[in-house]
Amino acid sequence: MSFAVQTPQRPLPGAFLATPAATRYQSGPPPPQPSFRPTAPSSLSRNAPQETAYAAQSQVAVAQSAQPAASMGPLERAARTINETLMQEMRYPELDGYVGQGISSDYDIPTSVAWAPFQKAKIFDIPDKVFEQYNQAQVSTMMGLFAEFNHAWITIDNALYLWDYTHPNPELFGFEDQPYNITAVKLIVPLPDVFVADISHVVVVATTSEMLMIGLAIRPGPGGSKTIGLYRTGMSLSTKGVDVAVIEGSPSSGRVFFSCVGGNDVYELTYQREEKWFQNRCGKINHTTKGLSSLAPNFSFAQRSQEHVIQMAVDDSRNILYTLSSASTIRTFQMKPQNGLELAVIQPLSVTFSNIAHMLSSTELLSPGMGIVSISPISSREAHKLHLMATTSTGCRLFLSATSSYGYMSSNASGKLSMQVQHVRFPPPEGAGRPPPQSSPGLPNKVGPYQGSAVDTHSKTLIRTRRAHRFPPGYFFCFVPKDAQGLADRVFVSSPDSGRIARPQDSAQQMMTRFQEHGIWLSVESHVEDVGVVSPPFGAASVPLGFGNELAIQFDKPVSEVAILTNTGIHTVRRRRLVDIFAAAVRQGGGGEGLEGDVKRFIRLYGRGETSATALAVACGQGLDVNPDSRVAKITDPDVLEFARKAFIEFGGKPVLNENFVVDQTIPPLDNVRPSPRHEGIALYVSRLVRSVWGSPIVRESSTPQGGLVVSPTVPLPKLQQIQGDLTKLQDFLTENRSFIDGLAGPESLSHVSTKQEEVALQAEHRALYSLTVLISDMIEGISFVLVLFDERVEEIVLSLPDGSRQQVRQLTFEGLFATGAGKELAKELVKAIVNRNIANGSNVDTVAEALRRRCGSFCSADDVVIFKAQEQLKKASEVGGTTEHGRRMLHESLRLFQQVAANLSMEHLQGAVEQYIAMEYYAGGIELCLRVANESDRGNRASAWIRDGRPPGDSREAAHATRARIYELIYLIILNVDEASRREPEMIDGNYTLTAKRKAEAYAVIENSDDEVFHYDLYDWYLSRGWDERLLAVRSSYAEKYLQDKAKSNAAHADLLWRYYAQGERYLEAARVQLQLATSDFPLSLEKRIEYLSKAKANASTHTPGMGRQARQVLLHEVSELLDVANIQADLLARLRVDPRLAADRRSEVIKHLDGKVLGLTELFNTYADQASYFDICLLIYQAADHRGAADIRATWQHLIEHTHQETLEGGQPLPFEAVAEQVRSLGNRLGLSESTFPIPSLLPMLEAYAYEHQRGVGPPSWVIDTFLAAQVPYDALLPVLEGMFYNDEPPFRGRNRRHIADEILYVSQRWFAEDVRSGGGSVLGGDANAAGVAHLLGVVGESPAGEAKRGEFRELRGRIEAFLR
Repeated sequence: MSFAVQTPQRPLPGAFLATPAATRYQSGPPPPQPSFRPTAPSSLSRNAPQETAYAAQSQVAVAQSAQPAASMGPLERAARTINETLMQEMRYPELDGYVGQGISSDYDIPTSVAWAPFQKAKIFDIPDKVFEQYNQAQVSTMMGLFAEFNHAWITIDNALYLWDYTHPNPELFGFEDQPYNITAVKLIVPLPDVFVADISHVVVVATTSEMLMIGLAIRPGPGGSKTIGLYRTGMSLSTKGVDVAVIEGSPSSGRVFFSCVGGNDVYELTYQREEKWFQNRCGKINHTTKGLSSLAPNFSFAQRSQEHVIQMAVDDSRNILYTLSSASTIRTFQMKPQNGLELAVIQPLSVTFSNIAHMLSSTELLSPGMGIVSISPISSREAHKLHLMATTSTGCRLFLSATSSYGYMSSNASGKLSMQVQHVRFPPPEGAGRPPPQSSPGLPNKVGPYQGSAVDTHSKTLIRTRRAHRFPPGYFFCFVPKDAQGLADRVFVSSPDSGRIARPQDSAQQMMTRFQEHGIWLSVESHVEDVGVVSPPFGAASVPLGFGNELAIQFDKPVSEVAILTNTGIHTVRRRRLVDIFAAAVRQGGGGEGLEGDVKRFIRLYGRGETSATALAVACGQGLDVNPDSRVAKITDPDVLEFARKAFIEFGGKPVLNENFVVDQTIPPLDNVRPSPRHEGIALYVSRLVRSVWGSPIVRESSTPQGGLVVSPTVPLPKLQQIQGDLTKLQDFLTENRSFIDGLAGPESLSHVSTKQEEVALQAEHRALYSLTVLISDMIEGISFVLVLFDERVEEIVLSLPDGSRQQVRQLTFEGLFATGAGKELAKELVKAIVNRNIANGSNVDTVAEALRRRCGSFCSADDVVIFKAQEQLKKASEVGGTTEHGRRMLHESLRLFQQVAANLSMEHLQGAVEQYIAMEYYAGGIELCLRVANESDRGNRASAWIRDGRPPGDSREAAHATRARIYELIYLIILNVDEASRREPEMIDGNYTLTAKRKAEAYAVIENSDDEVFHYDLYDWYLSRGWDERLLAVRSSYAEKYLQDKAKSNAAHADLLWRYYAQGERYLEAARVQLQLATSDFPLSLEKRIEYLSKAKANASTHTPGMGRQARQVLLHEVSELLDVANIQADLLARLRVDPRLAADRRSEVIKHLDGKVLGLTELFNTYADQASYFDICLLIYQAADHRGAADIRATWQHLIEHTHQETLEGGQPLPFEAVAEQVRSLGNRLGLSESTFPIPSLLPMLEAYAYEHQRGVGPPSWVIDTFLAAQVPYDALLPVLEGMFYNDEPPFRGRNRRHIADEILYVSQRWFAEDVRSGGGSVLGGDANAAGVAHLLGVVGESPAGEAKRGEFRELRGRIEAFLR
């Protein structure tokens, strides 16, 4: 189930900030919440000014989504406010939006002069010289205006005279060089490239004989005036037989149309620069004869002469030409390329009446007796549907649209066309200020879209209208004879009430905006001849939406002004802006309800936000009025300014917290506050001041004819100065009155709040207002910067920038400059370019920098000045030479200055300084500067903490390290340059160090003495990345050791470097410890590499290290040795298992992977591998390493080893079994170190003797067992007692006669022993006299026994020799 968002009828849970409420949305998230933010579009809606209306409008914001204001900075928040305000201004309804199908007569004709929408500005008399010429007239005269140039004209018979009517004593320009009476005059914009460049306009003069084209050049004159010059062009067209009465031109295409007296034919005057074959410079085309004859039956000449064209009008936006005939028939022509003109619609008056019939009942204002007196095109910039306004002789305005079968006609419309009356605007009611009369009984008025409003369809206020004009955006000038003779006219002037149209107050009008107009009657006391717009063409936008918003351009464009030419003078009528009306009302003193009543009326009509903006503008001096001397001047009356100030402060409303949505905890409470209308007023005023520059690029690039660069401002500098002045006045106003404005008054204003809601609302108001004040300040300084920029040779400055920055300058808008960090950084880059250019030109940097600081301080701070001074020192040093003493002092000074501002030194400035230091071989200074800047960029040592914590990815401190790393890159650049310079030169010449060597030493001294731990770490990383391991090992710094220690924990290569670092420093014990750690680490090292580390560790631990105790060395040596023994055993296992055919392939790879890594425990090696694989020799090694002393286990293992070796050899065929067994015993004896436990000779010798006797008898040497033990370095005195015991023990297999084998072994051992001792030449034999006596006795016993019978002679001989030796 879903719930519609609606205003609660009673208090709900959660209406207070601290009160949670249960959700009613059982599935899915709640509907989107409204956004009450300072700059949201809803906060700028002008539809309801009252506080109650503000709350009601919250429903509109439900569909709005915007970035949370809490995440924005003041500038970003204020910029969003301005952007959304400008967008709201652009949503002003188009003409079609309030002039819809139907009828209307809503007028507000004020009775107070102060509220008048127009006012007469000045009356300019017709010069006496004109009257002098007029008195000489014989046939005819005509008068007219070239209002856009402030000129009027008069024709007297055959002469045309022009004068500047604004000049007190104007010069009369005359054209009298032709004899025929003038019948029509029209100013046109010619085709391009037909006339010389000075001629911008052409005056087409029709006479009774020909049409002439007179060139008109316009030049600026003193005081903003304009002067003209007339030129004969030599272009004329004969019109004999055709009396030209009406001329019209197309400004965009330069085409000229005309018609004649007595006919509806439309002609075109063609012209070209030069004559061509069969074609003169001027020609004539009749566009209608063929067309009319095809559309209408033939009439007699007399009938045709009754109707003729009385007015032509061109709509260039749709390529349409309209004509109005004397019979009130409107014809529509489509202008085609190649001088084509196609009649599209004929709209007789009867058809026009039929269009109106369904809209209303009969009225005498639209009876058959009335006619159409004028037509006014409505361009496509104003409306999509409406095309034309026709004014009747009764003062009714008919708004028509031209439609085709495909919709409303455009410039390329095709198909059948027709014209329809869309809207009828009736004259104002009779009697100013009276309500319109009620409908007559029996004749009820039909109302169009304006339900509930009566329309007066019988007003005769504009009866007998003889001419009318409409000027964008809807200024209506209607001229009515004052009396029956028509010697004088009354003028009715009306215009759309932009404020009320933009902000309809009645909620019933939301679907259709009413056509609200306010008007005034003007008296000219003479006959009106012409009317024209003096000011530039109006247009608040280039599209219909927003086009007519007069409020938006109040302070941006000149006030609209219209000139009315009468037979006595020229009256200028000035449009009064809303700000002018407010100021005039205050100056007048208010109406019946006083000034406060006028303010309330403003609020009722235009909304509280618009009223606040208007009062603020008046308080800042924007109000204008016409003085008694007919000069337009600003209203500076202190009473007026003071009342406007009070109105802004007292009627500015309050911020409103929408409590309905506070329960949504995802939106901060401040973002649910709708700022006050006062904030809206400030935003409106600021946006209207800067609307023309806000989104505009700052510069425009073009080229000279020679190809040079031209950089010009897109906005004229005087315009920027005007905007800056207005913003400065606003800033001063807000500063002076901050204590009276809630939201700017500061914390003391919180003392007036009574609830938490009011406190939150006030905090949000302060945030919004503060953001605007910050933006205003930045805009003032930003404009100052632009003015400074164009005071310089801006082309040189732009060309000095890098290509990327130059492109950014081209794209930089005023909004970007005012409100974005990127824009400000780019501006600082331009400031730097300005200073550099001035320094290059020899200017003093202090003078330039002080000027910049005075005019745009935020773009040129005190630090910037120091930077400029340092750069100046660098430049001077480069000029005198960096190697000279004076240049060196300047380099030192530049370094000192740079170090002062190291915290604010940009990367670009730093890089530029380092490059110059390198160029001047100031290596040490460059390194010092980089180290200082790096430290200043990270004062909290966040990068160091990040490194200590293991460099966690995604950590916010990583950015600080990245910044430092970019700076350190410059140091590495210096190092490379230092090394390159030192390679090019010898280190010493004639026993003295060279200059390059000294500078290299200075540079490396700075590096080694640095206490920047992050730098050292980064430097060592850089060394290793370039393969400079030896350079790192040569560093004698605590940072290098700590770096390697930290890195060694996670990287084997760094750990390898660490032990090398210790060994190179003769710290062998530390090296051994690192090697031991490597051997036991979890790094992916092979077993071979681990054994290598253990071997080196054993060697290093055995080496004496100064300062290290003997006990510590012995402990480490013991640990390494034991581990090395285990590792060797594991290596034996690995080698054996690699080739063991009993292992399957998959199991083999698994075993190899397990063994070829960390050193495993002896238990695992024995149980998992050695024992299971029957590697008995390795089992014995494991016993030895584990100090296992189980005699039975060891004896059994030896027995298994001998048997296994014997069997394996028999199966293999080579070598002989005894050889294999002998080699095993000898090898193990060496590896086991003849250990009494694992190499038990008393057990092993009988075992081998038994094996030799039983399995290898007669194979190999008879004494190979004894030779094996002797080869294993077993001493004689260890063998002989065992053999003696075997002889006496009489154990199998050596019983009886088999004892001969043991006797032979005893004799063999004794002989070898005695011979070796004799050969050695020692003083004793057989281990001493006592031992020799024992051996002699044993020889005697054994030799005399039956077992020694075979070799008794040898026994006796050896015994005799021993005894002889003993004697």
